[in-house]
Amino acid sequence: MRVVQAIRFGGPEVLVPSQAPEPVAGRGEVVIGVSVAPVLFLDTQIRSGWGAGWFPAKPPYVPGAGVAGEVISVGDGVDPAWVGRRVVTDTAEHGGYVEQVVAPVEGLVRVPDELGLPEAAALLHDGRTALGLVDMADFQSQEWVLVLGAGGGLGTLLVQLAHAAGARIIGAAGGRRKLDLARELGADVVVDYNEPDWPERVRDAAGGAGPDVVFDGVGGQIGQAAFEITARGGRFSAHGAPSGGFAEIDPHEAERREITVRGIEQVQFAPGHAKLLAERVLSEAAAGRIRPIIGQTFPLAQAADAHSAIEARGVIGKTLLVI
Repeated sequence: MRVVQAIRFGGPEVLVPSQAPEPVAGRGEVVIGVSVAPVLFLDTQIRSGWGAGWFPAKPPYVPGAGVAGEVISVGDGVDPAWVGRRVVTDTAEHGGYVEQVVAPVEGLVRVPDELGLPEAAALLHDGRTALGLVDMADFQSQEWVLVLGAGGGLGTLLVQLAHAAGARIIGAAGGRRKLDLARELGADVVVDYNEPDWPERVRDAAGGAGPDVVFDGVGGQIGQAAFEITARGGRFSAHGAPSGGFAEIDPHEAERREITVRGIEQVQFAPGHAKLLAERVLSEAAAGRIRPIIGQTFPLAQAADAHSAIEARGVIGKTLLVI
């Protein structure tokens, strides 16, 4: 079968199409014929060699953390009725840039008939993260919510969920195309964080006190600037690091201003919780209450191009590999 491997750490060019034996399901496992694999910004960071302390990938390895497809065979102890069902699932150490993959049956999430596999793949990680973040923020109607990275796969979902809950949303992103998308999805105010005065514009938009809730999916200096304008008593989630690192928040300053700070560990859900969140978000999408934004797709063999596009910051919404 076809796979894409990272043959060493480095730029997108280290992603090389190759062949591998077709997998065989063991006890409690299924084999999935993969139709779509989501590409995460995290995939590009791990491929570059970043995050070795958190992610123990060692080349050569198959990148990717999840797939959407159809069950084509089952192992011992698995109900044969799973064969033919459309599912999404995490792929853990097996990777997702493959034509077929083995996965434990207990991690499978059925895709509703009303939802396409590309949409389900786009929601697998970002959807459950967005739901989890909104659940933890527990914001009230009319609170000001700042979404950093509002034009990305996660940010577009956070904008929609916050809008549906009655929050007032400030969408921050880089470039007019992403800002227009954030406004279309429900942002009341949009700001370009490529402009030097963006923190002042956010604070002013939120009535001078700053946003009550900040979803920082960007990190670095942008995340730190957002923390500085967070309202006293607010909630700040530092879960993103596309800028090269998580926002460095002074815990003493957070305590002084009574700001609740949550980090990436807060969205590293236990398997059972992650599955429940995935089921919820697929149901929401199937009912038409949220819409995953698929900005661009690439064939499996062009995984390197997908990584290049993400790193160039030109993509919107979710990037997918179509197998």
